[in-house]
Amino acid sequence: MAIAEDVLILDKKLNDLITKYEQYFIGLEKREPLPLLGEVEMLVRRYTGTPINNTMYKHRFTMLVARLNTYREHWNRILKLMEEGRYSRDRFIRDLHLRQKDSLPKRESDAPKVSEESDLDRLVHEFREARKACNLPTDKITRELVAATINKQRPALAAKLGTENFVFRVVVEEGKPKLKAGLRKH
Repeated sequence: MAIAEDVLILDKKLNDLITKYEQYFIGLEKREPLPLLGEVEMLVRRYTGTPINNTMYKHRFTMLVARLNTYREHWNRILKLMEEGRYSRDRFIRDLHLRQKDSLPKRESDAPKVSEESDLDRLVHEFREARKACNLPTDKITRELVAATINKQRPALAAKLGTENFVFRVVVEEGKPKLKAGLRKH
């Protein structure tokens, strides 16, 4: 009976495909497992229009197809997040690389400038994203504008907080994004 064997093969290949995608998403596999996905989809297409008389195999096949569709939606969502740079593993790896780059021995004159520039780039990006989320225009938000705002606030904050050791963050209050300062935690 061909359907019995094919359902078993489909089950095994689907489990392998799930494992390969998980390995791809955590970084163990370098490429998306598209050939295996093609094999699984070919098995599904083979029996999609064909009536299956055995109720057990029909139910099992239907459940495997539903499982594949659910996982496919999940994978597509993660792939979209990866393309947009919003996938948490990618953000974690990017931050890890930035920390490693920051911890490398540097000349003393370059050290604070690199950190401030990466913080400024982060702030500009977060501020733009916050304005987009609030449906506000982002075309006038430039790196220079954010830097000027920070430099304008820095002396007053240093006097108020009693230290120069603070960091800026983006918050949304009453539907408007704002830059707020807080003490740097080490």
